[in-house]
Amino acid sequence: MSPVRTIVLGGTGYVAGELLRLIAGHPQLDLAGVMSNSRAGAQLHDVFPQLQDAFGDLCFGTQDEILELLGSDTSGPGEPTPNRMALFSAAPHGASAALVARFLRKADETGCNLTVVDVSADFRYSEAEAYAAVYGQAHGAPEILGQFASAIPEHLAATDRPHIGHPGCFATSLLIAAVPLMELGIAGPDLFAVGITGSTGSGRTPGAGTHHPERHSNLFAYKALEHRHVPEVTGICEALTGRRPKLRFIPHSGPFARGIHMTMQAPLETPQHADAIRDALSDYYADSPFVAVRDGMPRITDVAGSNYCHIGVATDADTVAVFVVIDNLIKGAAGGAVQWMNRQLGLEETTGLTAPAPGWI
Repeated sequence: MSPVRTIVLGGTGYVAGELLRLIAGHPQLDLAGVMSNSRAGAQLHDVFPQLQDAFGDLCFGTQDEILELLGSDTSGPGEPTPNRMALFSAAPHGASAALVARFLRKADETGCNLTVVDVSADFRYSEAEAYAAVYGQAHGAPEILGQFASAIPEHLAATDRPHIGHPGCFATSLLIAAVPLMELGIAGPDLFAVGITGSTGSGRTPGAGTHHPERHSNLFAYKALEHRHVPEVTGICEALTGRRPKLRFIPHSGPFARGIHMTMQAPLETPQHADAIRDALSDYYADSPFVAVRDGMPRITDVAGSNYCHIGVATDADTVAVFVVIDNLIKGAAGGAVQWMNRQLGLEETTGLTAPAPGWI
């Protein structure tokens, strides 16, 4: 299989930077262009100096410039015109949907077989009304919502939808714990979770409470019991398990740059030892190459910088606690998106994603 020409939209944020880094090391994705209207004409390494060796003097393009790449003939004499392309959108919530819709229309016009994985919130809900209720604005392209599936790769073995809306970073960690607890009947619908995330989860633009100097040597809760990933998680859980959880979630800002540590507690349906639940979760994720259930307590540094997820389990007489650690930028966004793109393109889902965590981020 020849490498698939790949486009990234919204190319200047932290998630976009990780997408570009993963694409640089991916044997079957070939970066064709990166869209950023605000930095159009600037070289990628002006924003991401660490990527200069990978992409040289490649520049950000405008929306119109990147649109022209769809269906364009870059083949040599006598070769078929490549019509398979991949698009990752890391554009902001509320802006991504209309952008993606425009690229899909252009792909239809040019005969380009375009596969989209979106990491914004714009395609995480199947109904425009549900999206509007959470984000306080009308959906930018409700007519294409039916073309998108939303779940983490570990929970949806296959889909007939051509495109994917990747769940959020907190949602990813919550779903990894919640879905098997409910699907296997280990716990009932009452779920209680506390999550701590790194400062990269707040994006590049600093603000009071999100800027890293405000978080350093500090720890505080925010949006307690009202985080917008909760309805996303409960909706996906119900779609996958047939049971809608009552999730009480308290997120925290942590004094580190990247990673999520999630603790989920729930009343046990029947008393079970931690070893039995650990075995059940290991069996549940046996075919998931990036998820590992550990005997001890998982640590962020063991997964930060990678697409891996580690899980720990504890119980008492009537309660189970599940501990989940992921990298918020990779497993919770860019890496999960590449994992989905691999699937949608018919590649091994681990392609380009198997590097272990550095361990000392």
